[in-house]
Amino acid sequence: MQMEQEDGQGGDRPGPLAGIRVIDLTAVIFGPLATQILADQGAEVIKIESPEGDMMRHVAPFRSPGMGALFLAVNRNKKSVVLDLKSASGRAALFDLVAGADVFVSSVRPKALARLGITPEALAAANPRLVTVALTGFGSGGPYADRPAFDDTVQAAAGAAALSAMVEPEQPPRYIPTIIADKIAGLTAAQAITAALLHRERTGEGQHVEVPMFETLAAFLLAEHMAAATFEERPENFGYARVLDPHRRPVPTKDGHVTLLPYTNAQWRRFFEMTGRPEMVDHPWVNDLAERSRHIGALYDMLVAMGPERTTTEWLAIAEAADIPAMPMNRLSDLPADPHLAQVGFFRRIDHPSEGPLWTTKPPVRFSRSPARADRLPPPALGAHTEEVLATLGRGPDGGEEAEGGEAGR
Repeated sequence: MQMEQEDGQGGDRPGPLAGIRVIDLTAVIFGPLATQILADQGAEVIKIESPEGDMMRHVAPFRSPGMGALFLAVNRNKKSVVLDLKSASGRAALFDLVAGADVFVSSVRPKALARLGITPEALAAANPRLVTVALTGFGSGGPYADRPAFDDTVQAAAGAAALSAMVEPEQPPRYIPTIIADKIAGLTAAQAITAALLHRERTGEGQHVEVPMFETLAAFLLAEHMAAATFEERPENFGYARVLDPHRRPVPTKDGHVTLLPYTNAQWRRFFEMTGRPEMVDHPWVNDLAERSRHIGALYDMLVAMGPERTTTEWLAIAEAADIPAMPMNRLSDLPADPHLAQVGFFRRIDHPSEGPLWTTKPPVRFSRSPARADRLPPPALGAHTEEVLATLGRGPDGGEEAEGGEAGR
């Protein structure tokens, strides 16, 4: 893989969220992904950590303790400030930070925060224009509201883990092999925060925002899987048949696998014309969408049977000539050599001040005038910015007020 340095695309131009300050009391993946998106887009993100730090710091693999790969992946462009929120001085410092911020976002369970006096009402009293954000496992008002939640538990509750058994009933259910609940909820949170900021710009009003993982993942899955249940008096028949068909999978070729996806009537006709199957060109499965939907498994079976007749490269050439969607099946380890990702500079090598050379990815979203950037700040060591940030509040490293002569005290 060609080693490509961060090129500073966009020069020193600020991102679209430049001037926005976010106080980030989140950990693991859900919240940190959301705030990293805001940070990439120019927001100043101050990550508040306990003296032990975000638990993802300690998850292997890592080059040095406290700087695990998962932490590095979702905490760039942030400042780390250590505060002990169980102490009065730590809480006072937090409220001082909030007074000058635009957003306060937390993934600590609301009841735990309330025991410390950190409620949306108290935060709004300190800063009426503040957008407060609760990232929760389950929405308030329901019986699960106070339960702990991680990706696996939410996948189980929202129906994601059962999807594999809908495809292959003889196999046990399994989790989707990515932390999809955390990441989908994180993306949703970033969008919700920017929407709340837009509302504030229009009205001057801060507000409280809640983003629950369970409801977010359920809504995400049901975009297509509501299906026939949409029309039923009592919704029961869930599941979009095309994506649950067990024959829907990459097509084996002479030398690998490829995804071939004729989708429209015209694409299916061109596919069969170019592959020497003239008897299929006028077939109802090809020319009637409803018939094709009912028999999509049989068509997928035909693709699988035809696949070994050609190499992956030959199939891709046919698909390109016929304007049919098709892509080779990459493994994750193939992505650094992918020609498209190489051309757009997707993978970047950065020089971290404590961790040395690291591979990362650049923000996928492009802005023509206010670029998102991955290189504003490296993922921070625990508490790397505590003294710097608290000094601007007249406080010492422990959160206490600076006494005359520079000694911390209260």
